[in-house]
Amino acid sequence: MANRALRRVNTEPGEPVLIFLIRVLNVLLGPITHRDWRGQRNLPQTGGVVIVANHISNADPLVLAQYLAYSGRWPHYLAKASLFSIPVVGRVLTAMGQIPVHRNSGAAREAVRYADEAIGQGKAVVIYPEGTITADPDLWPMQGRSGAVRIALKTGCPVIPVGQWGAQDIMWGKKIHLPHLLPRKTLRLVAGGPVSLDDLRGRPLTPQVLVEATDRIMDEITALVAELRGEQAPQQRFDPRRSPTDQAEKENPQ
Repeated sequence: MANRALRRVNTEPGEPVLIFLIRVLNVLLGPITHRDWRGQRNLPQTGGVVIVANHISNADPLVLAQYLAYSGRWPHYLAKASLFSIPVVGRVLTAMGQIPVHRNSGAAREAVRYADEAIGQGKAVVIYPEGTITADPDLWPMQGRSGAVRIALKTGCPVIPVGQWGAQDIMWGKKIHLPHLLPRKTLRLVAGGPVSLDDLRGRPLTPQVLVEATDRIMDEITALVAELRGEQAPQQRFDPRRSPTDQAEKENPQ
């Protein structure tokens, strides 16, 4: 029944390996999790799009992939290049059309080029603007990086923010460990409307423009996460580039 629903909802072309694994994930995750999915109508059903989301767990890419596939879009992630060097895993990622990112190197520009090409082919490119699992002690979205806005401003495609919460209960933190599946976890995801970037399109990609656009994206994601958590987000986003002392002083000025 779930596979028939997937074919009915998601009609865009997709890599056969990706489609197969999405179905397998549905069989595995469906019976052992509750799904609180919202805002799926905000995801454009055709055309290139950048989807940006918060990163809370090593398990959340699987959760987000399910949400996007059953919302009508096949996910194509910008993923760490080191994953592609793992035997079997790398071949599967390549067959699924995922995009390797060589961090802190000139090869990172290649990832942007491949992402641009995917957007031009009408695909959905998924980016975690934080670049890694959040280091915020309470798992709020932290300071973002500019990769997503560079692609969005260059291609002119829409940017759709997604907030997610719940995957951290399955696998907490950055270490990979056996998942905690009981009691049954609730996976909450919500997509918002397109991030407003029209006033920045066509302008030179100065540091100021990149910071402004990135902050807008992170503000939208954070608001969605706050909605899912039913809590108020902190006024100051965690910045991993600052020392813990600097963070504390900024959050608690004398």
